[in-house]
Amino acid sequence: MSSSEAPARNQGARADTVIMIVTGALVLAAIWYVLTQRQQALRNSPTGFDGLQIWLASEGVSTQSFQGGWLIDQNTIGLLVLPVYDTALDQDKSYPQSEDELLFHQDEIDLEIKPIIEKAERVPTLIVLPKWRRGMRLTGFGHPVLLANKQSVETVLGEILDNPNAKIRYASTPFTEFLYQDGLGQELHAKIYAAQMIDGAGCSPIIGRPGAMLLAECPLPNGHPRQRVLILSDPDLLNNHGLRLEQNAEIALNFMSTHAQDGNILIDYSRQFWLRDRQETQVPERTWADLVQFFAPPFLQLWLGAALAMGIVLWRSSLRYGVARFSPLAFGASKNLAIRARARLMRMSDQDGALLGEYCSARISAATETLFGPAHARHYANEGAFFNYLERHNPKLSARLMTIISNIDNLPPRIPAAEAIHYVDELEQVLEQIANDA
Repeated sequence: MSSSEAPARNQGARADTVIMIVTGALVLAAIWYVLTQRQQALRNSPTGFDGLQIWLASEGVSTQSFQGGWLIDQNTIGLLVLPVYDTALDQDKSYPQSEDELLFHQDEIDLEIKPIIEKAERVPTLIVLPKWRRGMRLTGFGHPVLLANKQSVETVLGEILDNPNAKIRYASTPFTEFLYQDGLGQELHAKIYAAQMIDGAGCSPIIGRPGAMLLAECPLPNGHPRQRVLILSDPDLLNNHGLRLEQNAEIALNFMSTHAQDGNILIDYSRQFWLRDRQETQVPERTWADLVQFFAPPFLQLWLGAALAMGIVLWRSSLRYGVARFSPLAFGASKNLAIRARARLMRMSDQDGALLGEYCSARISAATETLFGPAHARHYANEGAFFNYLERHNPKLSARLMTIISNIDNLPPRIPAAEAIHYVDELEQVLEQIANDA
């Protein structure tokens, strides 16, 4: 194999490595996109609350969505909105095995009761009970058959209020209107499809009536009597599906801006407890738990994908290149440096004639390596063997090369630069012809 073929192969190898790295990066990006799109799909769906965030923000009310990942100063929160997408708190959700099971699946996010109660104890909180199965989000159609199981929703309500006697009631008509009065006494009308209402001891209705409350203020379990939490029995008052009905949007704006006062409204989709009080506690800014969270889902999948991609790259690189091979040619580096130093001294002393002799020998050695390869270059680098080869293959070029070498050998040590360049051009032309004819 000629030396010109080796760089081409190395370039192809490098290109393969670059392609593999780019492919791994695209795979990681695809994994990240899928994981983020799951959460985004829920928030943008009919059962999500992105519409509420956009509506309140457009009216000048500071509203944000939160998915966890960092600590939040609880003193900045005016109202925390907690949508509950789980009808079996503290239990791992099951995974559907068929399309029908997927549509009738009740749980979207695994939640625990402890963080929910802790958040409600720290800041004013509006807990939104679950109502629809997953099929509502996937199909976009609200149908009574897609309502969540009544007993499961009652269990969630009972755990939040620590009251097993709390009940869920449904309206007897498809659409139910509810009256809401703002702080100025103005009446607004809410309309809910397949209305879901609650009946709980100690709860005061804000929208609805005792025994059939749509929005209520209820006591927290085992807490101070003044510690109360807002319970929204039907998410269709605030979610993307229900905001467009009747005056639901106006009610949401009035009620939430009033309760938030000057604080920020936070729609919390997270599963953990992220609140802290900077005035009461002096918890370090960062703990080891903050680092561990970057190795939990969905980051865990990203780390595994990165490790897999890096393993493939290292494996393929080891097969293609392997350990650096020993080469006796490496010892020629010092010889090359010595030749360059000698040539520089000759140029500085104006000995172009002597330098041409050294250059002629070096070019013949390079030409023999190109023609015969490194294995036979040492033998043909001798002028006698090289000219014998040329005599057999091209006598004319052999005679011309011999004449040029003889003229260079007979040059005085010092000659004009223009004359030296003339001899170099003649030598290069002959060597180029020899290389082409070979």
